[in-house]
Amino acid sequence: MTSAAIELIGIDKSFGAVHANRNINLEIRRGTIHGIIGENGAGKSTLMSILYGFYQADSGEIRVNGKPASIKSSNDAIAAGIGMVHQHFMLIDNFTVLENVILGAENGGLLKSSIARASSELARLEREYGLQVDLEATIEELPVGIQQRVEILKALYRGAEILILDEPTGVLTPPEADHLFRILGQLKEQGKTVVLITHKLREIMAATDTVSVMRQGTVVATRKTSDTSVEELAELMVGRRVLLRVEKGDANAGDVKLSVRNLVVKDHRGVTMVDNVSFDLRAGEILGIAGVAGNGQSELIEAISGVRNAVSGSVTLEGNPIDLTDAARAGELRERGLAHVPEDRHHVGLVLAFEENENSILGYHDDSRYVMGPLLDINGIRADATEKIKKYDIRPADCRLKTANFSGGNQQKIVLAREIEQDPGVLIVGQPTRGVDVGAIEFIHKQLIDMRDAGKAVLLVSVELDEIRSLSDRILVMFAGRIVGEYGPGATEGELGLLLAGIEQQEAAQ
Repeated sequence: MTSAAIELIGIDKSFGAVHANRNINLEIRRGTIHGIIGENGAGKSTLMSILYGFYQADSGEIRVNGKPASIKSSNDAIAAGIGMVHQHFMLIDNFTVLENVILGAENGGLLKSSIARASSELARLEREYGLQVDLEATIEELPVGIQQRVEILKALYRGAEILILDEPTGVLTPPEADHLFRILGQLKEQGKTVVLITHKLREIMAATDTVSVMRQGTVVATRKTSDTSVEELAELMVGRRVLLRVEKGDANAGDVKLSVRNLVVKDHRGVTMVDNVSFDLRAGEILGIAGVAGNGQSELIEAISGVRNAVSGSVTLEGNPIDLTDAARAGELRERGLAHVPEDRHHVGLVLAFEENENSILGYHDDSRYVMGPLLDINGIRADATEKIKKYDIRPADCRLKTANFSGGNQQKIVLAREIEQDPGVLIVGQPTRGVDVGAIEFIHKQLIDMRDAGKAVLLVSVELDEIRSLSDRILVMFAGRIVGEYGPGATEGELGLLLAGIEQQEAAQ
């Protein structure tokens, strides 16, 4: 048996009335990959933030490599050999990779020597762990998968022997996630200890040696991964049996609610991201759009929902044309019965500094239900938000709490509740379960099926192939901005996977 890299003994932490961690005892063995899972709000990120020095426990003890450690800041954690890659990256967008890596870890007052030392050390780390990155590239130019490599390089450059990753695959494509887990395996082989916080149970089963389950601020079980199952872990997380598959009847598709013809959309660089796309979305169906991130799905739904201008083409909603030249028409589209759950909840879906009740009406704040004369009906808004919190099981159940203080999955529920409760005729959903736990995934999927069964039209974009296959009544595959295939709900992962990679069926048969 290997010795303990980390021991957490009697860790307790409260934020006002919210008891985030309750007398937690946890041991993480050196040279292993240890998974920590739990529902949104179970206390996982709080616990790791205590270990990394962002928070201080109200009581309890931390031991690193068998010795008591006083960790009151991230500097203390780094000095103890602990690094952390956060769910939302801590990088400066207009700095280069090299500048981000050495920031705060400069070698004396002269940057020249720091840059020379960092360049040499990073070249070694890149070779050793397969973390190739262009050191001169600016962060904002890099896809999220490469940005995550930069965060890992930052931690290793600072001497991390213990690496904490918080929801590392939440923003990654499947190939990027596969590459990440290969990197983690190499880190383990080199004797590093990895703590993996994730909602994705299949990733836990594939990547970890040991898994601990948290529920309502406590550790309820620790299992050797090879001795457990997805079903057992899901039940331990939620405290009840969880349906891991989507149950739905056949679709009863009706009239066309949304029609897209020859749509062309370009990004801010002038690159064509949506290239002559056409499709119809009907009442009573879920139309899934599958594709690896970066193939135009994001720009497609942004143009349809009025967030982004289109270059050409036509879109009609309930038979009425949408003005594609004016991206400011999103409010008008909401009034016409089109709701939009954006892929990026932080930058597009929410104002994190607002209270939960304020975000619960965002975009609908001039609706007659929320106003009293010339002013907002604050009491009415809070009462409405409280009802949504109950219905969608948003935790903590406090409509006055700043939205930034909710976990990512509960933030997602706030957005979904706001949009679904408007009873739209057409719902556009981007990445509905990104960063969401297994119990909440079950709930969200049921809401989407219920909307379909109520005769609504749902356009679903997700990089999760299982989600697309299980929810969709029809599936369109996008590659390089074009629709390259259409399938029914019986499409296999293999069939879709070839098209996602840009391989036509005829090529695959040769």
